[in-house]
Amino acid sequence: MKKARFIFNPRSGYNISNPRVVERVRRFIAEQNAAGVLDARLVSTERPHHATELARAAIADGCELVVAVGGDGTINETATALVNAPAPVALGLVPCGSGNGLGRHLGIPRPDESALRALVDGTPRMIDTAMANEHPFFNMMGLGFDAGISARFRSLKKRGFPRYLKIILSEFFRYKPASCAITPLDENELPAPATAKQRLEAEAFILAIGNSDQYGNDGFITPLARIDDGQLDLTLVRGVSLLNALPLAIRLLTRRLYGSKKVTHLRAPGFVIERPEPGLIHTDGEPREAAARIEVKILSQSLRVMTPRGKAP
Repeated sequence: MKKARFIFNPRSGYNISNPRVVERVRRFIAEQNAAGVLDARLVSTERPHHATELARAAIADGCELVVAVGGDGTINETATALVNAPAPVALGLVPCGSGNGLGRHLGIPRPDESALRALVDGTPRMIDTAMANEHPFFNMMGLGFDAGISARFRSLKKRGFPRYLKIILSEFFRYKPASCAITPLDENELPAPATAKQRLEAEAFILAIGNSDQYGNDGFITPLARIDDGQLDLTLVRGVSLLNALPLAIRLLTRRLYGSKKVTHLRAPGFVIERPEPGLIHTDGEPREAAARIEVKILSQSLRVMTPRGKAP
C-alpha cells in the first residue's frame, strides 16, 4: 500500500467551474483506499505557496506519492517541494488549468479517468527542473509579451481559453518589445565557447525558455524541447506585426514556429538574460518581478513524475 497525499486548489478557476473534478478525485481516493492500493487523503490549499508547504509536510509524513490537483501554479508549487526528493517519492498530476502545458507534454492533458489511472498504473519518470534566478519552473518561463499576458490573466476571476484570447488581442496593440541580451551557458554555467557567436542583442516581442514544448492548449512555443534531455530551448520572436501575427500563430499551433524568419531558436543547459532594468517575467504562467539579470539553468533528472505507460515525448 502506497501512502499518498492529494493537494487540491479550490480557488483554481477550472475547479470552481467544474466541481465534478474534486468529486471524481474523492471517489478515486475512496476506491483505491478500499482496495488497499493507496493510503491517501485530500487536503486543500488556503493561500499562495501553501501547496509547497503541504507537499513538504506530505514527504515528512512518509508519502511516496504527492498529487497536484490544480492548474499550472498549483503544479509548480507542489513540484517545487519534490525537487531532488529521495526515491521513491513521485509527483502525480491531475491538471485542472486553462492550458495544462506540462500535463499535455507528459500525455496527461486533462483531469479525466486516465490521469487518475496513471497515478497507480503509470510509470515513474525522471524529468528536469529549471531555475530562473531562485524561481523553479517545470514547463516554461518567459519575458516580454507572454509575461504581460500572464499578469493580466492571473488577475481575472473567471478564466478559460476565450478570455485568454481576448487578453492577447487587447494587449497586442499596446505592447512594446523588450530590449535584452542573451548569452547561452554551458554545463558548467559559464558562457559557452562554442556558442559565443550566438550571443544576441534583440528587441524581443516574446522570449520563452522551455523545459517542455508548449505553453498549453497545444501552443508549441518551443516545439523541439524535451523534458529530460538536460537542455533548455529558447525561442526568440521579433518583429511581430498585424501582417505576420496570424501566420505566426498558425505556426505556433502546428509545431512549425522555427520555420519563420522572425524566430530564433537556441538550445543550451542555461542562459543569461540581461535587460536595461528589472521587470516582469513569468514562471509556469505565474507573473513575478525579476532583476535586470536573469540566470536560467537546468537541474537534470531532478524530479520523479508518474506518467501514463507508453508515453515518453
